Amino acid sequence: MKSAIDLFVINKVKEKRKQFNISQRGIADILNCSAGFIGEVESENHVTKYSVHQLYLIAKEFECSLSEFFPPLDSDEF
Repeated sequence: MKSAIDLFVINKVKEKRKQFNISQRGIADILNCSAGFIGEVESENHVTKYSVHQLYLIAKEFECSLSEFFPPLDSDEF
């Protein structure tokens, strides 16, 4: 089961991917994995999630900080 923080990170990556008009296949190409893997990550029905290394590669591609994918440290939500 994915934690609330896992889901937050995954949704932030998904938002950023859509902002840049990049498909699941496009993210898969960046990460050198299958589009099916990205589908599993973005699905709440699978436990699959991004690794820290994969998040780094995504941030590098989008030219943003890794912190953009995480909730603020002072958030009471988590």
